[in-house]
Amino acid sequence: MATNMINNPEKIREIIDKCDTCYVGMVDLEGKPYVLPFNFGYEEGRIYLHMAPTGKKNDILPQHPEVCVAFSADHELFHRHETVACSYGMKYRSVLAYGKAVKVEDFDEKVRIMNVTMQKYTGRDFSYNAPAINNVTVYSIKVSKIEGKLSGYF
Repeated sequence: MATNMINNPEKIREIIDKCDTCYVGMVDLEGKPYVLPFNFGYEEGRIYLHMAPTGKKNDILPQHPEVCVAFSADHELFHRHETVACSYGMKYRSVLAYGKAVKVEDFDEKVRIMNVTMQKYTGRDFSYNAPAINNVTVYSIKVSKIEGKLSGYF
């Protein structure tokens, strides 16, 4: 099965846009891997996450801000021989993005980021009341390295 790296920013963006969930890998406070699914917003070079103001991820990210974000789309099971288990495989397109998660404190920037995220899922902007914005934690990840891969597609 062919596996190819993707360097074209438009192709990488296409994969990210197809995803409704990303998976954020981090290192917890005990040095162990910790991965969580997130809804997200994306603009060129930045991934945005929003979350409740408490929880394990909020303990981890200020101390261990380096993250790896995984996106995966276009999954398709295939086989070469229906009766041979080892001939089965999965086609996919994926992206890995690396960067540092920084907590966003500015009210207006949080509103803008929430609208980037809501645009992705609903296609529209919203207005937010102050308690809603004050009670959501928002992180911005500036992508320092990004790489795409496709497997099984030509």
